[in-house]
Amino acid sequence: MTHRLLILSRHADSYRHHIEAAALPDLEIMSAADPDALPEVARRCDLVFGEPSLIAKALPRMPNVRWVQATWAGVEPLLNPALRHDYLLTNARGVFGVLMTEYVFGYMLAHERRMFEKYESQKQQRWDTRPPGSLRGKTIGLLGVGTIGATLARTAKHFGMSVRGFTRASRECVDVDAYYHGSDRLSFAAGLDYVVSIVPNTAGTRRLIDRDFLAALPATAVILNPGRGSVIDHDALADALSAGRLAAAILDVFDAEPLPPEHPLWRTPNVLVTSHTAALSIPADIAPLFIDNYRRLVRGEPLKYRVDFNLEY
Repeated sequence: MTHRLLILSRHADSYRHHIEAAALPDLEIMSAADPDALPEVARRCDLVFGEPSLIAKALPRMPNVRWVQATWAGVEPLLNPALRHDYLLTNARGVFGVLMTEYVFGYMLAHERRMFEKYESQKQQRWDTRPPGSLRGKTIGLLGVGTIGATLARTAKHFGMSVRGFTRASRECVDVDAYYHGSDRLSFAAGLDYVVSIVPNTAGTRRLIDRDFLAALPATAVILNPGRGSVIDHDALADALSAGRLAAAILDVFDAEPLPPEHPLWRTPNVLVTSHTAALSIPADIAPLFIDNYRRLVRGEPLKYRVDFNLEY
């Protein structure tokens, strides 16, 4: 059986290069970057590989689709209840752990070593002898302990940190010292030095970091969110930072992106906005996920990283 694949991405040419190099059997490939200008032949494709935001626009005009491979970990545009869900959806997993670890520990080390403060002192030609802190002995709390969380937990152990994990149910990562679930959310927050949110955007994760959660944290705590903007009540966060009830926040994702110029977080003290760059989808990393899953499809094997539309991840 011959399959027709539409690569729908701003990086379609690069993805196409990697997939064509794999010489996959019985596969016709076409590519596009604009979902509003698809040729008629593309609309007859049964497979789609690309960015969920673009695929969501094209899906109503592609009745033959039976499998979609997303280039992102997050697939929120495709979870829209107004769209059809009668196809197999897989997302990108297992490729972002290293990039997320660089992001999280880069900024945690910058905070402990006072890098931004030292730079400000340098600009003022002031000899700054304030001693740095250390990650050793600190406690990191991971909201979500999937493949990315497990990588973060392992790295935290390298730095001599204690690790807490807040999950829906899982307890599989051996590098997590203590697990918390459901109603244990505030107990999880108590005493944390760092909070890292890497949970998906679901009904159960939205506004996990609310006023109660923030109040349970020590005033010295730092929040890092490279996961989903919906997890944080940003008004409550801005209030906590402005009042000195929280040390800092490193924010990569937001409910609305780009973050509007008038948003108060731009002016909130001790906030760093990193503009959704924590772990980008790099074609050389993501294309092998499609290649492996296509081979599984041809062999009649289960595909990896299937998304459950009911669970929303």
